[in-house]
Amino acid sequence: MPEVLTAPLVVEFPFTRSLGPVQSAFLTGLRARTVLGVRASDGRVVVPPTEYDPVTAEEIRELVEVGTTGTVTTWAWNARPRPGQPLGTPFAWALVTLDGADTALLHALDAPGAESVHSGMRVRIRWAEERTGAITDIACFEPYDSEPGRQPTAHSGEFADTDTETNADTDANADAGPVTGIIAPARLDYTYAPGRAQSRYLNALVDRRTVGERCPACRKVYVPPRGACPTCGVATDEQVEAGPNGTVTTFCIVNIKARNLDIEVPYVYAHIALDGADLALHARIGGIPYDQVRMGLRVAPVWTEGARFPDHYRPTGEPDADYDSYKELI
Repeated sequence: MPEVLTAPLVVEFPFTRSLGPVQSAFLTGLRARTVLGVRASDGRVVVPPTEYDPVTAEEIRELVEVGTTGTVTTWAWNARPRPGQPLGTPFAWALVTLDGADTALLHALDAPGAESVHSGMRVRIRWAEERTGAITDIACFEPYDSEPGRQPTAHSGEFADTDTETNADTDANADAGPVTGIIAPARLDYTYAPGRAQSRYLNALVDRRTVGERCPACRKVYVPPRGACPTCGVATDEQVEAGPNGTVTTFCIVNIKARNLDIEVPYVYAHIALDGADLALHARIGGIPYDQVRMGLRVAPVWTEGARFPDHYRPTGEPDADYDSYKELI
């Protein structure tokens, strides 16, 4: 049996969002050490605020200031924090109902140990030293010995009325104007195991060979192989070498520079049907201006020293493939 490969994999991208008046007021308030909720049609104060009523789905705008202390409703201990989480030492993820609010806010609770955390414990916000108008302006919650109180202050639904300082020590960012958008990094770290079929495929690429598998029922050749035919649902064991050349079936022009990819934009990624394969694979096209890439273009792999897979595909100079020869692979 071939060695089954595993490798760490990271999927990471920035998530950009523009804000409406409610979310804008909430994040601008955090920058000024003020927590705002919104009053729903049933009278409840929702924190974090939603833009639409959770019961009627109607738009809601009545902002309400709530306290910076609250009560833990439920929690889970995080013994091994991961990179990018609010605290680098063990902490609790806690749902905290702030004084004056009727719903709970999820955030980190800095506590000396799991035994010190319990539902009903009183906590308060620990503000970040530098605040920019993001949920991270709340650095975390911390234990606080106090009695609960409800002293919400109604605010106008208009955004401008919320852009006021409520603390004498608010930093200079509080005067930077309303927060109108956020950029939040999204990241997923995991270990990928390709399985036996794709491990054979990857090991063959080391020798600059492309190996797929043929379905015993429909006779289609899948590259990369899946271990089973997605159409017939039967195992695929027969190995078939495909390529190395192929045909561009579809493509897209990329205008955003990718991290760790040292090429200039715009560039092209395409689906390429290798000769002898019945499934198109995904690869970058090079060696040709982006605006000259087209369906039917014949291409060949370009390898770099020590690489496990082709760096990109370039035109072979052959005439374009006839549409009928690849239309079923689009």
